[in-house]
Amino acid sequence: MDQIPSSAGLKGEDQCLYQLHHLQDGARITALLPPSIEGNWISTGCEVRPGPEFLTRSYTFYPNRLFKALQFYYGDHDCRKPSYSLVIKGKVRLRQASWITRGATEADYSLHKVGVIFYSQEAMSHIAAQMNRTCAGFVSSGRPWAPGRVYELLSAKADRDCTAAIGFTMHELSLVRAEKQYNAPHVGALVEKLFLGDIHTKKSERVHYRPTGYQTPLQSAMHHIQPCQVCLLILRSNEHHPPVLPHVPHTQVQLSGKWVSSQCEVRPAVLFLTRSLTFHGENHTWEGLYYHYADPLCKQPTFTLYASGHYTKGVHSEHVRGGTELIFKVSHARVRPLNQSILRMLNNAHHGSCGMSGKWRIREEQDITDTGGCNALGIRLPHIEYELFKTEQDSSGRSLVYMGERPTDGSSPDTPDKRPTSYQPPLLKCAEHHLPSPRQGMAIPLSLSPLLQPCLTLIIGLYVCQAAIT
Repeated sequence: MDQIPSSAGLKGEDQCLYQLHHLQDGARITALLPPSIEGNWISTGCEVRPGPEFLTRSYTFYPNRLFKALQFYYGDHDCRKPSYSLVIKGKVRLRQASWITRGATEADYSLHKVGVIFYSQEAMSHIAAQMNRTCAGFVSSGRPWAPGRVYELLSAKADRDCTAAIGFTMHELSLVRAEKQYNAPHVGALVEKLFLGDIHTKKSERVHYRPTGYQTPLQSAMHHIQPCQVCLLILRSNEHHPPVLPHVPHTQVQLSGKWVSSQCEVRPAVLFLTRSLTFHGENHTWEGLYYHYADPLCKQPTFTLYASGHYTKGVHSEHVRGGTELIFKVSHARVRPLNQSILRMLNNAHHGSCGMSGKWRIREEQDITDTGGCNALGIRLPHIEYELFKTEQDSSGRSLVYMGERPTDGSSPDTPDKRPTSYQPPLLKCAEHHLPSPRQGMAIPLSLSPLLQPCLTLIIGLYVCQAAIT
């Protein structure tokens, strides 16, 4: 979780406004084009991939384009019980700027070797069972676990590749973005981040999927957030000594209150946004304000979306340890166009499909509830979503909430079997629940800007992007 400059003295709604203004201050973030990726990059916490899979990562890129990537997998959501590690060696070559994901660079990579090291007999038996079904003889039946031994999954030299049996790919290396973030001196002058391509939420699709969004960024071993005990643990670890993250007491954090984005968020299929969510625990209602942008620094606004509805009482997830399951209903929504491209699209919508066709105006909000949503933006009302969330506190004691990650294929988690198994970037708690709604209290000045390819389908984390709208 990033540190932010001091907002001492700000209270309540002022704190929320400060945080969102701060995200729009792109001057403190520099994107490197082409990206400079040489060096060691590490996780800053226990990451959750769809499945769920719990892991930490340590990637090293060398001057000659070679790389060594370590992925440490765990049997628990705190990353304290190592199961196995993947040791990945290969070569990566940066190419041109991505024509799909603005601000990213495309890359080619090749794998030379991939090995797996097990940390228990149980982990070995589980992986070996998968391997032997499609890659006969990977591990002999009944063979005992050998501590420290590297079992070869892929060898380019021997023309052997068993990685598909466990759904492994390194397609994340095909999309790269590097950022330098300059912070206030008292929290560290510089943080460097490496964004790699996102992981498909459906495991069977990972081998074929080419990323258009990002996963949780790695940070430079030299320039990372401070303080970061986890960073040092991962930096000092290797495949024979996996990092065991420190025990973190799970302080109960109430969902009630107002939460705002902690970063400019980038999603698959070219969607840039910031979010402000308010949860009213006393009557289980929620409100959300979503600012959409045409650029990865969230400086070129395109439209805002306000949505509201109800949510159920949470229950602990049996499938995703550490998570809580909810059901959200979206009942009302309003849209405010902020540039000419969105304005033309809304005014050209079929009559009765998105507010009052022909009546849309720049910066003027329309209610789309009576038209059952907005077909042009992929919003339908009323709408039900099966959600996942977790709450945490960062190293500075600030409360965070993680909402479930949207399906990569652009569908909606509108049935229990589509409920997320991983998370979006965290939202930061900025105020308690008794404050004005996002619509009333978040009037942030926005400048007009051109839009290249807007796309959206809302709702609570709550968005997914189904198709580009030209």
